[in-house]
Amino acid sequence: MLADRINPRISVSVAFVLAMFMTIMDSTIVNVALPTIAHDFAVPLTRVDGIVVSFLVSLAVFIPASGWLGDRFGTKRVFLIALALFTAASALCGAAQSYDQLVLYRILQGVGGGMLTPVGMAMLFRTWPPAERVRASSILTVPTAFAPALGPVLGGILVTNATWRLVFYVNVPIGVVGIVFGALFLHEHREPAAGRFDLPGFALAGIGFAAFMYALSEGPSKGWSSSVIVALGILGVVLLALLVRVELRTTQPMLDLRLLANGLFRSTTAVIFLGTMAFLGLLYLVALFFQEGLGLSALNAGLSTFPEALGVMAGAQVATRSYGRIGPRRMMAAGLTGVAVTIALMALVGAHTNLWWMRLLMLALGLSMSHVFVPGQAAAFATISPASTGRASTLFNASRQLGSAVGVAVLSTVLALVGVTRQVGGHASPHLAAYHWAFVTAAAIAVLAAVVAALTVDDRAAAPSMRRRAGAPVEAQTQTQAAEGPQPVGAVVE
Repeated sequence: MLADRINPRISVSVAFVLAMFMTIMDSTIVNVALPTIAHDFAVPLTRVDGIVVSFLVSLAVFIPASGWLGDRFGTKRVFLIALALFTAASALCGAAQSYDQLVLYRILQGVGGGMLTPVGMAMLFRTWPPAERVRASSILTVPTAFAPALGPVLGGILVTNATWRLVFYVNVPIGVVGIVFGALFLHEHREPAAGRFDLPGFALAGIGFAAFMYALSEGPSKGWSSSVIVALGILGVVLLALLVRVELRTTQPMLDLRLLANGLFRSTTAVIFLGTMAFLGLLYLVALFFQEGLGLSALNAGLSTFPEALGVMAGAQVATRSYGRIGPRRMMAAGLTGVAVTIALMALVGAHTNLWWMRLLMLALGLSMSHVFVPGQAAAFATISPASTGRASTLFNASRQLGSAVGVAVLSTVLALVGVTRQVGGHASPHLAAYHWAFVTAAAIAVLAAVVAALTVDDRAAAPSMRRRAGAPVEAQTQTQAAEGPQPVGAVVE
């Protein structure tokens, strides 16, 4: 078989990076094209955000089901079906002849995207043993950091020099390559004890997350006092609270909340949730700051954001090499402290500040955030058994997606409260104080994440994921843990 000719670690890494790169880049490249799409379809700019919201809501509905689907029908099969659906939906988006068609096809994209990342991450962490997972985590930083920064640059070039339709068509060749490669070289994996489909859990999670995500996404623009936003927000919270009650009483739940009894998984997931709030919320904020606040073009804004990706990729190499020596607790706390300081300094950037200072801060942001993503993803699954990896990946990715939405909602609300414009000489001009207060808010979230990391992440529990340097002394107990591999769900390594 062709699949036997390539190391499974390589084949899974290549397939997952291609898929994750495509889906993450899609979320940022589309933002640049929204004004042009609104003009072409004669849709008010205030309504065009449905293109983004429909995708996010669809993601929220199908992420919870992804773990069970992969365990039941095979991770390779589900991954390839999801990738094919996302690719086909991207082509349909590019060919859409009306705004309503485009929204419908974005929903289809969300169905595929909602299954891709959790299933792909489960494949990755099942393939890489605990002691090597820090290397797998460094692989994930490539699409996680590079794609969000490349999206605005590529989107600006395509929209300015060609057509907005290319921002969707660009996914097609990437998706086709991923499908062909995955079909040839990925191995199939099924869990024999996947159990029955948890219909109550799926319904509660799907409707609850969809309602809550919609309220978060639309709250800043429609107003938090809007009856629709309030109703959907309350509905989402009530259904998610009921979901917790139902899933804890279900023998084989769709969202296995019992995994949160694992202290290391719980703490790292909480840190990643808060870190994602600050980081992805900041990337959204910076795009507005450059274009609306400083008056840069979409292309120049994208190029000014790009140093962040370079920082993450360079920092990931350092984090990978030093993880085993420093440990996740100190590395994540230090990285988040760096994130907080960097974002706080952005609040000092004004209309006449040399733009290279902002670009330097974006580079520093990437360097700091790499020391959060790499250890966080490596440590999160250190004590999760192979059988539970799919469900753990579902929870981990659901919390990260929710963190992104909450971060954007919080920072957007700060902008709305302060006001992004003000009257000067009878004309509206950018009000940079609104962006500065939002920067301070993002920095405060990063500080909170650093405190959570410093107080709750246990390096001893993460020992299976910490590689030792050649010749360095290692405690016998750590050697035993590394040899035994993943510990049972809920296990605590003393």
